[in-house]
Amino acid sequence: MARYLWQRPNWTRFRWNSEEMLVGLGECRLLQGKLLNKVTGLGLTLGSHAHVEILTEETLKTALIEGEPLNLQAVRSSVARKLGLPSAGLLVSRPVDGLVSVLLDATKNHDEPLTKERICGWHASLFPTGYSGMHRIRVGEWRGDQPMRVVSGPLGKETIHFEAPPSDCIPLEMDRFLEWWNESRGRVEGILRAGIAHFHFVTLHPFEDGNGRIARALTDMALSQDDKQSIRYYSLSSRIMAERDAYYRVLERCQKGTGDLTEWLVWFLGCFRRAIEHSGGILSGVLDKADFWKAHAQTPLTERQRKVINRMLDAGRGGFEGGLTTRKYVSLAKVSRATAFREMDQLVKLGILTVNPGKGRSASYDLRWEEM
Repeated sequence: MARYLWQRPNWTRFRWNSEEMLVGLGECRLLQGKLLNKVTGLGLTLGSHAHVEILTEETLKTALIEGEPLNLQAVRSSVARKLGLPSAGLLVSRPVDGLVSVLLDATKNHDEPLTKERICGWHASLFPTGYSGMHRIRVGEWRGDQPMRVVSGPLGKETIHFEAPPSDCIPLEMDRFLEWWNESRGRVEGILRAGIAHFHFVTLHPFEDGNGRIARALTDMALSQDDKQSIRYYSLSSRIMAERDAYYRVLERCQKGTGDLTEWLVWFLGCFRRAIEHSGGILSGVLDKADFWKAHAQTPLTERQRKVINRMLDAGRGGFEGGLTTRKYVSLAKVSRATAFREMDQLVKLGILTVNPGKGRSASYDLRWEEM
């Protein structure tokens, strides 16, 4: 008797109950449309603040799901470099660069053919040293003969949640996956296709490590093909990370099922919806910034004042911890305390800054968010 789905004949003939997905799919399409309208209205482009922030979040969370916390500044520096921005910074990390490159290639070049060479190239980018942690792995090629298992629990008392197909099956199974990828575009509902691709790939687990990261890159690529956008303005990996326990539970149940992916796809649609809803916070910050500079297009401000204001706008409402003080202004604007005090006082008189509760040496300021 088959324990895992892949042990069944014709196991990739996935099926699902379309009626159970009508409501969820409709909600996703509505939110997707609203998001795209908002993005279009903002005129957001490759390398915009929102794009950088979401790509940074996607990179951090897609690695964290695999138990690999990354340095935030290293990720931001890598994202800036890959987008050709001047604020690249000095932090360089080859593994971080590799993951950012994979995520960008999957979305920017979503119309390029998906081939074995491209997927293996992604894998090589994730592991530039040839090691995963302390262990040497097969890089840029399918996994070796060792069983690929998902386990939990202490040594000697492990629970095997899933075992992937044997390695000698992988070349043929991946050929079938790539064939399905090409044939399904335009024939399978786009968001569902992304969910099916994710499930199919992680079930195959074709590499010794990095399968989850590549599965999420493929998911982003499928979604970019669906909405014809080269930029993702929501982070699916962030939501999967937030709901990681539920993700693994539903994945395991369906990987031990009969090929009916209804439960997985219903969960995937819900995760997709929540990812778009979560993106509202970042986009709201972009809207605040756009509204502010529209309102103050003719306000006489120095470049130093603009720089400080932009830092506060980027931090968002309540995000500039402790408020703006004279000391912080000196540090950001590279001016004397006297100049800092004079320029901050001018911003208060212009109605741009407001004094926070607390006087004297503890005085701090914030933007007048309520007027944006």
